Amino acid sequence: MPAHQPTPPPTALTVGFDLDMTLIDSRPGIKAAYLALSAETGTPIDTDLVVSRLGPPVDEELRNWFPAGAVAATADRYREIYPAHAITPTPALPGARESFAAIRERGGRTIVVTAKHRPSAELHLIHLGMEPDVLVGSLWAEAKARALREHGASVYVGDHVGDVRGARTAGALSVGVTTGPCDAAELRAAGADVVLSSLTEFPSWLKTYAAR
Repeated sequence: MPAHQPTPPPTALTVGFDLDMTLIDSRPGIKAAYLALSAETGTPIDTDLVVSRLGPPVDEELRNWFPAGAVAATADRYREIYPAHAITPTPALPGARESFAAIRERGGRTIVVTAKHRPSAELHLIHLGMEPDVLVGSLWAEAKARALREHGASVYVGDHVGDVRGARTAGALSVGVTTGPCDAAELRAAGADVVLSSLTEFPSWLKTYAAR
């Protein structure tokens, strides 16, 4: 799964997607990984609270449970144990595969830009049989704009206000989906241009958008 490809010509449709809670329901897998981390470290972690606010990088979440000096090493350990606990329980969200197919039917490209560790993101996508043209990891909020600009994405789809900020920073159309922790009002207030209830609505929206 390529991390970098040449920027497409200006006429090519390139759509970016967030991963967690946009393309995949990672709550079961992330909860399992945090439970394993809690058991290993002896540190109590409210895993239900953790999975209710997915979006930011794991380091930011770990600061709520571990001393500041232990966060970096604990994050590394979390990433090490993640594949054994989080990949199998995590399904694709409804409409995710159909959204990829709708883009390709129009000769377009897909790019996944996520705050997740890239190797973990790749394992999820391989397990679910989803193949974006480009996968970029470890970028959050406004930093996502770097990858979106580099690969010529004109649309970015995400579930979090951080995704909206990334799209706006890149000058891309921001499409919010309410399958994650942020509701429609929050996404609109952050500047989302379009808000969908889920990716099941994306193919029909894309048809209208492409026609314009």
